[in-house]
Amino acid sequence: MALSIIIPVYNEVRAIRQVIEKVNAVPLEKEIIVIDDGSTDGTDKVLREMCLDNLKIIYHGSNRGKGAAVLTGLMQALGDYVIVQDADFEYDPMDYLKLMEAMKNGAGDMVLGARFTKGYHGMVIPRAGNRFLTGLLNVLFGVRLNDCFTCYKLTRRSDILALSLGSGSFDIEVEILAKAIKKRMRIAEVPISYNPRTYHDGKKIRVKDGLWAALRIVKFRFK
Repeated sequence: MALSIIIPVYNEVRAIRQVIEKVNAVPLEKEIIVIDDGSTDGTDKVLREMCLDNLKIIYHGSNRGKGAAVLTGLMQALGDYVIVQDADFEYDPMDYLKLMEAMKNGAGDMVLGARFTKGYHGMVIPRAGNRFLTGLLNVLFGVRLNDCFTCYKLTRRSDILALSLGSGSFDIEVEILAKAIKKRMRIAEVPISYNPRTYHDGKKIRVKDGLWAALRIVKFRFK
């Protein structure tokens, strides 16, 4: 039961090699699909130097957004299961083991890696934004989730393809959950580790992204 790990990357020259190495070290049958989304900082050069039997690298000619990169990865994925990995050090790939165990035990059709089961931490604005957006989604969709914007959303490949995703930006996180809830997929959450980075470290989410996400939550609820 192989796992396809999709890694969208944009200007992460300092981290991408180590992220791929950490992902490859996880003791699971897997394929690693990296989508370089038009990086301009030398990320592509690092990727061209890497050679692993289970590594696929796809290059976008321009920056098209996280959602577009995820969709490209899904078209290339061959594994029974799929998960997205951010190209930084906020998440620990070893947590795949927890998520896969929950999936195999029938905990849900989609297993989320919940970052904040012991309380919110990280920078004030992203922390407040995540709490507000998760609360908004919970109210509008009638669910009780801890962390709707976690990167780790493990699903069967057939299930995520059936969602017919189309978002090109960060709002793909909203689209995945909104459509999964509407299809009555069982959603489980498993606590994971989280090491939030700062804007100085390269964090890309801004206030405008949060406002856009709120509008998308409303849109997907009533669409």
